[in-house]
Amino acid sequence: MSSLPYATVPPIGFGPGSQPEGEDGLAYLPMPSGMRTYEPHLPEIDDPSRARPAIETLEAVHAALLQWQPGTSALIPLDGLEAEARALVAETLGEGEVSVRIEAGSERIEIQEATLAGVWRIRGGDGGRSRERIEIAAFPRGALVRAFPSDQAAVIDVAAFARPGIINAPAVLAEIAHRSRTRQPGDAPHVVNLTLLPLSPEDMAAIDAVLGQGRTIILSRGYGNCRIDATGMREVWRVRYFNSTDALILDTIEIIDVPAVACAAAEDIADSAERLADILESVR
Repeated sequence: MSSLPYATVPPIGFGPGSQPEGEDGLAYLPMPSGMRTYEPHLPEIDDPSRARPAIETLEAVHAALLQWQPGTSALIPLDGLEAEARALVAETLGEGEVSVRIEAGSERIEIQEATLAGVWRIRGGDGGRSRERIEIAAFPRGALVRAFPSDQAAVIDVAAFARPGIINAPAVLAEIAHRSRTRQPGDAPHVVNLTLLPLSPEDMAAIDAVLGQGRTIILSRGYGNCRIDATGMREVWRVRYFNSTDALILDTIEIIDVPAVACAAAEDIADSAERLADILESVR
């Protein structure tokens, strides 16, 4: 036998020069950022008498928050306010995380949640008139009643998808159509996670084409970004989550009246009532 010692081969991928240059030699994926936190804003009021109409409007908002019950909504019109009072209301309420856009024919409505959850500022046409109002609700009712082009339940023709590249789209669409057709009020949401399914590009294109586009688009900017699109199929929403670099990280279908990520929770609305009471106390 040889008395020579065995040669030791160093492992590959370790040691100086094996990692990218950088401060610590490691490269990390960027973490989501931009999470918003509540910061109360107290407007500066020089003349309390001129600010009285705005304060009365905010008091009406506070009363509606106190009286709110799950499933209800209350509207507070702003059309009667002068521009100065309306600007003071907007400054006090601020802008929260959720924005909504509705396009139904020639009608366009824009909705912005305030920094107070459950308080929504609504701007847009109503019967040919431009109106501005505040709604107290978990989610604006008008955005729901206009969301879907038709109340008719969809029927999927599976045979229409017999073409190259389409593998799993017929089964996914049949499941979505069935859940949309049989869903009853109060049912738990049914979620189809497209990210985890083996879907080809042709599958995805077929799903997009069949679902179509509804009339309501929701953007939620919390920890990262979430875009929610009403589809052309009743109570079927496309919910997509993006990280801070706008890369798609989760693509889902939700069959529900409205996805929970867009809604204000009951405890949040109660908290909004307390916060607005504090604001009113400081500006009266």
